[in-house]
Amino acid sequence: MNMSPLPLGAEPTDGSSVRIGALVPLTRPGWVEAGRHLLAGLELAVGDVNDAGGIDGRPLELAVRDSAADPHRAAAAVDELARLGVAAVAGEYHSVVARAAAARADALGLPFLCSSAVLDALTEQPTEWVARLAPAQSHGWRIYADFLLGAGHSRIAVAADPSVYWASGTGILRDHLTPRGATVIELDMRELTPTAVCDALVDHRATALLLLVGHPEPAVPIVKAVRRDQRLAEIMIGAPAGQPEFSEWAALLGDDGAAIPFLRYLPERLGPLGVRVETALRERLAQAPSFVAFEGYDTVTVLADVLRSHGADRERTAASWPRVAVEGTRGQIRFSRTPGISVWQWAWAPVQVVDRDPAKPDRFRILHTG
Repeated sequence: MNMSPLPLGAEPTDGSSVRIGALVPLTRPGWVEAGRHLLAGLELAVGDVNDAGGIDGRPLELAVRDSAADPHRAAAAVDELARLGVAAVAGEYHSVVARAAAARADALGLPFLCSSAVLDALTEQPTEWVARLAPAQSHGWRIYADFLLGAGHSRIAVAADPSVYWASGTGILRDHLTPRGATVIELDMRELTPTAVCDALVDHRATALLLLVGHPEPAVPIVKAVRRDQRLAEIMIGAPAGQPEFSEWAALLGDDGAAIPFLRYLPERLGPLGVRVETALRERLAQAPSFVAFEGYDTVTVLADVLRSHGADRERTAASWPRVAVEGTRGQIRFSRTPGISVWQWAWAPVQVVDRDPAKPDRFRILHTG
């Protein structure tokens, strides 16, 4: 296989593979289990594309780079992948990392299809080069806020780490909940221990605690402390960012990790493609696939369709986002310009609020859809 670097925007003419760069968190402090699921979806779809004849007879290939939840590392990887001549960049789970990758891709004129990151402002200015599959944070978190209101919660504490992602989430919740009579109480996790969080929840008479923090630290110790505090027996713990989705959560927390509602991006019932992909992903991962694995599969499905229709030319790929109409694992994917969103956006992937069933923590219960 010819692996020599190509000029920016160049297309191989020697029958070699068509390459897509993939940004995936595979090492700490990245969310490694999310990265493993994302990569499984990307790789499965590449295999399916190649089994169906590839891109006009040329095999599709992934050039995988570990982002490790590091924005600088991701930006450097985009530079490297651009020099290698990839037709596009795909993937990424962490929002702050995806934002750095999107900015660099935009500057280089390299198409980037973001799989999983939800931060509304992926780029500072509107761009033609970037598209996204995951729902924007403002969309999904407003649905989560509606769930909280429907469940009767009006005093909601937010335990938040410092980051643009968590700050954005807190702002979305406050803007949506406060006009509807709810109070949002911010707890700064730079200053509080898990025990101090419990005391603050009692002092503020909170009925719900939302974990806007990293996993496993400090999310797991906070959950353990709250579950063991008899004063907080009635409080609901929530995790809108999806920490309980993955098996590591259940392994670390056991029964304590159940009944903690979170967002995931799946329909109530998968169609035929989704069912087939779910079976294949389950075999590949040796566990039930998360929604992140489906996002990975859909990412490659979209890019393969674009590359078949328009070739591996970067400008033609970027120009094709508004013409995409692809059947993915979770519905038909089309991109549009959405108010307040700077990139081409699938509006929207299906959104659910789910939790792990206390009676059987490896089973999920759908609590709310949006």
